[in-house]
Amino acid sequence: MTTEKLTFAGHDGSELAARLDLPAGKVRATALFAHCFTCSKDILPAKRIARRLNAAGIAVLRFDFTGLGHSEGEFANTTFTSNVEDLRAAARALADRDLAPSLLIGHSLGGAAVLRAGAGMEGIKAVVTLAAPYAPDHVTHNFADRVEQIMQDGRATVDLGGRDFVIGKAFIEDIRAENLEPAIHDLKAALLIMHAPRDEVVGIDNAEAIFRAALHPKSFVTLDDADHLISRGDDAEYAADVIAAWAKRYLDLGAPEPRAGAPEGVLRVTEADPDGFLQDVASGPHHVYADEPEKMGGTNKGLSPYGLLSAALGACTSMTMRMYARRKGWPVTGIRVDVTHDKVHAEDADPDKPSQKIDEFRRLIHLEGALDDAQRDKLIEIADKCPVHKTLHQNNQIVTELAPSEGGS
Repeated sequence: MTTEKLTFAGHDGSELAARLDLPAGKVRATALFAHCFTCSKDILPAKRIARRLNAAGIAVLRFDFTGLGHSEGEFANTTFTSNVEDLRAAARALADRDLAPSLLIGHSLGGAAVLRAGAGMEGIKAVVTLAAPYAPDHVTHNFADRVEQIMQDGRATVDLGGRDFVIGKAFIEDIRAENLEPAIHDLKAALLIMHAPRDEVVGIDNAEAIFRAALHPKSFVTLDDADHLISRGDDAEYAADVIAAWAKRYLDLGAPEPRAGAPEGVLRVTEADPDGFLQDVASGPHHVYADEPEKMGGTNKGLSPYGLLSAALGACTSMTMRMYARRKGWPVTGIRVDVTHDKVHAEDADPDKPSQKIDEFRRLIHLEGALDDAQRDKLIEIADKCPVHKTLHQNNQIVTELAPSEGGS
């Protein structure tokens, strides 16, 4: 993933700070992410979702709303409507780079903002909300004891998550007047609603109301016991996985560009968790995880590298035998290949080899069907003609090159 820092003019001309996360290779679609109330573009769910979408070839722009994070402007002068205008400004900035967004993602109040913005934004094919309120004025419960003072004095300082923010009267008046139902109903895009049933900040009834107001296609996916900020890594990763899988159904991603000498395209491995070993493995429309067991410092969310290698051998073995049996018309009703991998002393496999350890893959092949002994023996012989088997058996060459520096941070 390459991250490019950039700025663009917000609703009032203030410079808004953004990060454009770009996939390696061709950009197949672009997403625009709106963060939660008083949060920033660097909140965990935003980073995880961007990384996961990048693996699918989708660029992601995440930015700080006016007066927040690294963006200019005064937060006290912002409103829900100004947030929506900031989103539209971000979309225009992307369009100026020929990266007009087709996917909007919003967290909490940012989710309400993408619902409002998405209804009138051309080219949007899919919208995702995370823990979003149905009524934007829901956020006032975070500072309910100061609302009266804000209305009387025009503004007041409130404590939100241990930080002080100045909330203006215009913000209260704006969110009180906002009615999202028409925008949700008129949304001409697929909608995915993600919400935790035990969200103590924005209740699950908000997700139900959004779902009822929306037309199909619409989907709801629970975030189980995630907190409102989706602050746990596992929850953020789950949300990212679901969004990536769901979005592919509605975005015209096309096929990835093939690489010379690789007609099936490039298999790309991207680090998903710099603090552990989790890897995104993507090839065209297909995706799996690679990881290490917990005892090795991983999170055990995917096959280990040797597990993937064993899977390649087992799958290729089964496919090769099936192809032969199908051509012969033999009654094979099922094939199962159990593969184990270990390091063994070379002399155990070949007494003439020096004392060293080599990799040993053992296959236990189960064949189902009314086969005679000759047919079974022939299929076992065919198993050794599996291309992956041949690759593992012969001397190989691995060519490694260092790609040019991608920059960013």
